[in-house]
Amino acid sequence: MTPADALAAFLLVAGSVLTLLAAVGVLRLPDVFARMHAATKSSSLGLTLVLLGAAVRVSGGGESAKLVLVIAFQFLTAPVAAHLVGRAAHRAGQALDHVTDVDELAEAEPESGEGRAPAPG
Repeated sequence: MTPADALAAFLLVAGSVLTLLAAVGVLRLPDVFARMHAATKSSSLGLTLVLLGAAVRVSGGGESAKLVLVIAFQFLTAPVAAHLVGRAAHRAGQALDHVTDVDELAEAEPESGEGRAPAPG
């Protein structure tokens, strides 16, 4: 086994374990906000490790460049999607778990329409 094979194997296994932990977190965590965190943070890192392991194994720069682009796309889209899901869940009135101490969005966003910018048009 070459050092490149060992590095690729390590990255693939580590990424798979992180992705598995993300899936367990989505199933076990108490509220939508905690599940959203598990679904984006650890699964993004797990996917990154798996793709880096694949990039070590593939031959040629073109394939590795494509894998790096997938990593970049993941890190550009996952935080935006998590933010939108979190805001939608908060606006829909999803309850926070009892261990959550601070609700910063409630402080920043009034319940009524006061303080919001008027709709364009």
